[in-house]
Amino acid sequence: MAAFHKPSETELKKRLTPEQYRVTQQEGTEAPFRNPYWDKHEAGIYVDVVSGEPLFSSLDKFDSGTGWPSFTRPLEPQNITTRTDHGLFMRRTEVRSRLADSHLGHVFEDGPAPTGLR
Repeated sequence: MAAFHKPSETELKKRLTPEQYRVTQQEGTEAPFRNPYWDKHEAGIYVDVVSGEPLFSSLDKFDSGTGWPSFTRPLEPQNITTRTDHGLFMRRTEVRSRLADSHLGHVFEDGPAPTGLR
């Protein structure tokens, strides 16, 4: 089994693009419909760009019409953590990777059955 870990801040700034750093480390948001994964349809595993930790399967990806990659569930629930986010004057559930603590997005209640979550 691979050893997943979060690299040092210096290493992250070397390895990640400015946008990847802003999104994963500073809770940023990519532009809808102008990010590398919203319209990707190839089979595979989506991993944390910071640690390489496996996060989502393409089998659980769906087109939410939002312009961001959307998934119905994580590949391994133990690789994901959530926390309450009170930004933007609302209460939301933020999703983060467990080992690297990377910001991955938010959970919304407009997904497909059976959970209705994305």
